[in-house]
This record gives sequence, structure tokens and C-alpha cells, in this order.
Amino acid sequence: MKIVFLESLGLSVERIENECKTLRSLGHEIIIYPDRCPERNIERAADADIVVESNMPLRKDFFEACPNLKMLSIAFTGLDHIDLKECEKRGIVVNNAAGYSTEAVAEEAICMMIGLYRHVIENDKITRSCEGPSLAPGREISNKTLGVIGLGAIGQRTAKLAQAFGCNVIAWNRTPKDVEGVTLVDKETLLKESDIITLHIALNDETRNFITAKEIDMMKPSAIIINAARGPIINTNDISEALRNGRISGAALDVFDTEPPLDKNNPLLNLPNTMLMPHIGFATEEAFEIRLGIVVENIKKFIKAC
Repeated sequence: MKIVFLESLGLSVERIENECKTLRSLGHEIIIYPDRCPERNIERAADADIVVESNMPLRKDFFEACPNLKMLSIAFTGLDHIDLKECEKRGIVVNNAAGYSTEAVAEEAICMMIGLYRHVIENDKITRSCEGPSLAPGREISNKTLGVIGLGAIGQRTAKLAQAFGCNVIAWNRTPKDVEGVTLVDKETLLKESDIITLHIALNDETRNFITAKEIDMMKPSAIIINAARGPIINTNDISEALRNGRISGAALDVFDTEPPLDKNNPLLNLPNTMLMPHIGFATEEAFEIRLGIVVENIKKFIKAC
């Protein structure tokens, strides 16, 4: 089979080649493109049997141009950038790399909590300017109530890390789940009682606009919100308005309605008390290594089953 990597997944081509030695020894052709070039995806994948990529959108036109395609090995957790209905229609198997970034995203969530509380970005700018005093004293996350929305692997890991910092952890989950040290509550209770809210749910029709002005109005004025899940879970206009008016204390966002780079007119760009990251929660050296192993193993399992 012809296996095409549409990108090098944050690793060297040599590292991927080494991981694919077994596949190549079995007679499979391996093509690895070192750069991401979405406008050339169709050209590069046109005659592929198996395609590997992370989070570049693949829509109907891509699949129409790739008649040999049998499998997508997606080097990402979410699949909302893939036209799954078109894949199902064409009998294309789709696998993701579930679990590769659990530690990375959980640690980023903790990083953003501390970053907001300690005014890291603002104090860095002040120090580099060589002018003026530091900002007002920060806050500690110890003894704060953390509300975790979504108790999947990342939500659970975030809860455990927060407990190590001394947080009281409460959580909302779509279905009952027993997690040590975590108290399950309803959505309204979580919003009203939490000092920090962190989102760890998938994006679907039920969770789109999960946080709107209605939910924000239930939050403490001193509360901060963290989103390292999917952008549309929070209504952008509503959170922007709340931050502009001081309705909540701050927000740290790694995800947005569209993938970065953001439009220069995005209302989030010029708001106070915000930390904006370019969707890099998953991006650590360790996570990339785990991800490659999962991607190649998924391919091996698919080929074996054929």
C-alpha cells in the first residue's frame, strides 16, 4: 500500500522513517512530506491508500480526488475537521490518536490557570519595558474551587494535577463517573461555586455554545475560565463582552472558532485579563513521540485486518 504522511507531525523525517521500518520491509511505500501545505494535500494524496495528517481540514473535495483512499490515520484527538459522513459513504476507515496528549493538555490547563492568576504575561511586559512597578499581587490556586467540565482522560488528569496544588475539585460530566477526590455536581452548581472553570469536553451539537452569557452570569465576578478543548464550546461574542465589562476576572484560551492565525478583527485580541495561545496544548516533544507510535500502530492494525 502507498502510505502518505501529509506532514512530519512535529518530528524529523528520519524519526518517522525509523518508526516505519517494519512497514517498508513488508513492501509498503512510505512518502513523508516535511512541511504542512494544505493547498497541496489533494496533489500529494491523490493515489494514496493510507493518509496520515493531524488537524488540516479534509472535506468532500479531498475524498473525491483520492479514489484509492482506504484509511485515514489522524494524528490528533478530535475529528471535527474531517468529513466523517463522506468517509463513511466511501468506506474509508478513520482512526485518531486518542490519549497521546493527555498529559500535555492537562499541564497546559494548569499553566494557564497560574499564568492568569499571577499576571505572567503582563508582568513580563512590564519587566522588559524597564518602567513602572509590577501589577497588583496575584492569586494562588491553592484552596480554590476548580470546576472541571468533562471527566474524560484529560479532565481527570487536570483534576489530579489541581489536587496536588491544593484545589478543591468539583466536576460536571454528561454521565455519572466516580473519580477519586472529585465531587460531581450539576452544571449550575459548578458555575456558581467555581473559582476556576476548565473545559474538557468534545465539540458536538450538544456542546456548541455550552458557555454563553447565560452561563457567564452564573459565575463569580472573580472567576476565570480555561478552554483547551474546542473553541466553539464558548460563545466568542459573549465571553468577549463579559471580559470587556469585567463580568468575570479572566480567560485563558488555547482554542477558537477557527484555527490560528486569528483574524485581526477577532474581539478577543484586545481584551484585558486574557491569555491566548495558538492551539498548542497538545504540542510537546513527549506527546509527539507518543502520537507517532499510535499513528503507526493504527496503520499496522488496519493492514493486518485487510
